[in-house]
Amino acid sequence: MARYTGPRVRISRRFGTPIYGASKYLERKNYAPGVHGPKSRRKTSDYALGLIEKQKLRYYYGLMERQFRRVYQKALKRRGVTGETMLQILELRLDNVVHHLGFGTTRAAARQMVSHGHIKVNGRKVNVPSYALKVNDVVEVKDSSVSRQMGTRNLESSTSRAVPDWLSLNRDAFKGTILRIPTRNEIQPIANEQAVVEFYSR
Repeated sequence: MARYTGPRVRISRRFGTPIYGASKYLERKNYAPGVHGPKSRRKTSDYALGLIEKQKLRYYYGLMERQFRRVYQKALKRRGVTGETMLQILELRLDNVVHHLGFGTTRAAARQMVSHGHIKVNGRKVNVPSYALKVNDVVEVKDSSVSRQMGTRNLESSTSRAVPDWLSLNRDAFKGTILRIPTRNEIQPIANEQAVVEFYSR
């Protein structure tokens, strides 16, 4: 499956937001990349603002454009606030939950763990990063020496990150459970989801 493999700090500098986590390089050069980055004063249109918010959210969750648009269309068909529903769909992706539980140090690492077959859902191996999880689903690291070794290393590296309240983690068993669907306040999105909805509804 396609994914972004280009320079990450450049993306963070373009949007002025640490998309892929804190970076000292981003702190030193807190302006857009390129020759005109430090002195650019171009006025941003409403369309451009919506596009920026959409791109921030897309890069944050590691989706390509076609995948991201499908998430919006799925959210549009469900009851409730479209923007919040879209965030909930993104948060309940298997690769994102694996990252939240600490089995993957980054979303890219979590995605790789899933696609390489190191993760099981409800006792069955699932290698689809976009797999949609539901309440009471159990996510665990496969019981093999390679998988558990990787899970142990990643859990140790992720101790500074708190597991969200809508998830429960059993570190000793390498298992996590979806307790409930996260609220918008718990997600704390990196972008304005309403601007993304308005951008797609043009």
